[in-house]
Amino acid sequence: MPKPKVLFVCLGNSCRSIMAEALARHRCGDRWETASAGINPLGFVAPQTLKVLAEIGVNPAGLYSKGLSEIDLREYRLVINLCDHSLQGLMPPGDALSVLPRPVPDPYGCGLEVYRRSREAILQVIIRELCQEEEPRP
Repeated sequence: MPKPKVLFVCLGNSCRSIMAEALARHRCGDRWETASAGINPLGFVAPQTLKVLAEIGVNPAGLYSKGLSEIDLREYRLVINLCDHSLQGLMPPGDALSVLPRPVPDPYGCGLEVYRRSREAILQVIIRELCQEEEPRP
């Protein structure tokens, strides 16, 4: 049986959604097929995105910036919107696709510490929504 597909969306598909795609593949790729896209894709992955993924041992293989128009949304069961922009009118009509708004601050143009904070916020969303694990306790 094929794994359900999840799509992470942000504005530029250079930072947040790219991180989410890689983190979800790393944490629960045995349960979900992951992808990412941007509302207005920048066409490149920010070097800081790759750096903060590498810091925690997450493989960035296959990651590239792409737009929603390059994705067949009918193949997806779940969309997680990581930005504040509405996806209304961008998703196919019907009830087959669930869209979860989970805004995370955009680190683009900021320093590595902001990228790390975004990475950790995204990781918490993934743990809660996809892996359905308890959050680690301090």
